[in-house]
Amino acid sequence: MTVHSIVIQKLLSTNAQMGRRVAAHHLKEYTYGMRNKMAIIDSDKTLICMRSALNFMGSLASRNGRFMFINTNPLFDDIFHLMTTRVGSYSPSTNSLWRTGGFLTNSYSPKKFRSRNKKLVFGPTQPPDCIFILDTDSKSSVINEAHNLHIPVVAIVDSSMPLHSFSRVAYPVPANPSVQFVYLFCNLLTKTLLLEKEKGKLKEAAPLQIQAGEAAKIDLPNLDVTVFPYATLPPLSQDMEETKKLLDKLVVLKFDAASPRDMGLEGPKSAVGICNGLTFLDLIINQIQTLYSKYGCKVPLLLLSKDDTHDNTLKVLEKYQGSTVDVQRIKQGEGEGEGLELESLAGHYSKEDVGHPFYNGDIFRSLMTSGTLDFLLSQGKEYILLINKDNVATVIDPNILNHLVTNDIECCMEVTPSNSFHLISTPMNFKLWEIAQNQTKHENFKLIDTTNTWVSLSAIKRLVDSHKLKQKKSSVLKASLFGCQFFDKLIGVSVPEPRFLPLDATSDLLLLQSDLYTCKEGVLTRNPARTNPLNPVIDLGPEFQKVGDFQSRFKSIPSIVGLDSLTVRGNVWFGANITFKGQVAITAKPGLRLEIPDGVVIENKEVNGPAAIQE
Repeated sequence: MTVHSIVIQKLLSTNAQMGRRVAAHHLKEYTYGMRNKMAIIDSDKTLICMRSALNFMGSLASRNGRFMFINTNPLFDDIFHLMTTRVGSYSPSTNSLWRTGGFLTNSYSPKKFRSRNKKLVFGPTQPPDCIFILDTDSKSSVINEAHNLHIPVVAIVDSSMPLHSFSRVAYPVPANPSVQFVYLFCNLLTKTLLLEKEKGKLKEAAPLQIQAGEAAKIDLPNLDVTVFPYATLPPLSQDMEETKKLLDKLVVLKFDAASPRDMGLEGPKSAVGICNGLTFLDLIINQIQTLYSKYGCKVPLLLLSKDDTHDNTLKVLEKYQGSTVDVQRIKQGEGEGEGLELESLAGHYSKEDVGHPFYNGDIFRSLMTSGTLDFLLSQGKEYILLINKDNVATVIDPNILNHLVTNDIECCMEVTPSNSFHLISTPMNFKLWEIAQNQTKHENFKLIDTTNTWVSLSAIKRLVDSHKLKQKKSSVLKASLFGCQFFDKLIGVSVPEPRFLPLDATSDLLLLQSDLYTCKEGVLTRNPARTNPLNPVIDLGPEFQKVGDFQSRFKSIPSIVGLDSLTVRGNVWFGANITFKGQVAITAKPGLRLEIPDGVVIENKEVNGPAAIQE
């Protein structure tokens, strides 16, 4: 039984599918039809709407948004009391969350009114960022006032809700408001808000981005790194046999950390389709196959994965059974002698960290203790290419390998200039702390680490044998982020900017799945029809944060070859064969669903309704 079917059964047990005797025309898209003179609500649609509502409220909670919880039905009072108490919103003096049965637009004036629920607690006069309503029938006036104040409303709606109220609910959840369903929904909402609250605490406590001027405060190594422009690397030999011998010295290691929950993925990002249905793992394997076809070389591929990503990785590899590529699948936590034992390699590295991700030398020590390092050396392997993060533009480049072998380099980082620094035309020296990983977070840094690293296997063996990599876990920045300081010969290669394409959000997924990129022999290539050397700037709202929601809101990925920037906010859905050009902003008004029809071309336009599309 799948997870989806289990969730659907849970919904059915709450009678969420039982509608009223009347199904309004505008709500028929959420229903299967009529049975025994009662509307039957589609549980799949309920699940989708509930997930969208939770994602929206979770995104607001992560930004310390203010919520108003409204209920006047005494049947739900205990549920509401439990939820608001757990999320810390029951105090009337709080400035972040509160619970009320009052009004909005006239909250500044004295008022008297009656209510079935006498336990009314008024919050501060500052308007909320979102209103959560259960009994929409009795609170239509609040919905209207929220609409006047442009405050989005999350509410449970039944099959007979009038159009004028339904159209003003930004995130409707079609369901029968039974006590069981209300308990389920409020329980999920409580967990969502608590999770985002905990994430906020961890984010505040974690040592995130470090500006260049602050490096001395944490005693970072004052290490010089010579960075060579890629164009200055010597070309490969024309002798095919020489190139084969060179590539036979290489092994590639791809590590899949924990599943990125912020994108709603169950497995690793390397198993997500990015171009023509191919995953990042497909691209790497295709590159190795191309090298084998061209030179006859054997480049093994090591795949390290955690428990929650191992099974998904195996599914991607099923299609390559009998392939010429030697793929060694290694699951984290397997015993010594069975593979690489990665006890502490827990995926702590994130896009907001700086420096170089060596994870306290865990990869190197694991290669040694498992016997894998000695085995690779006995096979004549000399260098390993570490792909530590999903930079989907990774290229297994023989030119870089040739430069390392020729000059006996122990460690090489692939970097690219940030937006705040000019291109490198000659070899230049940089401090290690001048190299960051994410240019959007570290604009003051000169170079961006692409997370692709070439390391000498004999140097790894020397460091492990000398115990130089034994560092305490508490020494976060000194050891885990700057482990490359232990190598005697460390350089950087400034690769072309198109080789750095991190997949960190669904906005990146839109770029990669569009007509902006094509794939040939496992290498992503930008569409030559694009004249602008920079990629479009894409900013999708929280409704698109999860990969599942992103995929459901697009019938097909729009054409963006001529696009400069795209901003999407609100409940927006896209048809097929849409083209964007120039600067485009699309905003759905609170409570309204905005559908972009099939085949339209939108150029240099702000769209906030169907009428704006036709202009």
